[in-house]
Amino acid sequence: MGSAPLPSDPQRPSGRALPRLAACLALVGSVAVVGGAVTAPAIPGWYAGLVKPAWTPPNGVFPVAWTLLYILMALTLWRLWNAPPTPARRTAIGLFLLQLALNAMWSPVFFGLHAPVAGFAVILALLVALILALRAAFAVDRPAGALLLPYLFWVCYASSLNGAIVALN
Repeated sequence: MGSAPLPSDPQRPSGRALPRLAACLALVGSVAVVGGAVTAPAIPGWYAGLVKPAWTPPNGVFPVAWTLLYILMALTLWRLWNAPPTPARRTAIGLFLLQLALNAMWSPVFFGLHAPVAGFAVILALLVALILALRAAFAVDRPAGALLLPYLFWVCYASSLNGAIVALN
């Protein structure tokens, strides 16, 4: 009795794995760079003048947290991209890119336009898209989904901060 061949590991190193990883890091990194470029100038003036809730962390926490989260996001996209091509993978990547686009919008809206209410609408849409992306990622590659969990927790926390800023200002 013969056995079926084992499926290849979609995450094993191949000639395409490292260029794909670099592309994922570049894409997600570009969102981080744009967000930081829009955010940094608003921190000492406009943002410092807002009334913020007591649970707001020191400003130095944000770049550290976001750097780690963006790395995890890039790894998620890389794992999804390296999974076998299926409709589920296409859906997971599409939802990932949707949440990434909403993520890219938030800083220009909140910090760039000085618009906490519009920022709150964007972050709530981001939260919904992220939940859908996380669910789709788990269906394709459990580690990819797990890599998004810290990001989900942070976006929930960031949403509460944004909502509190709206309420207090």
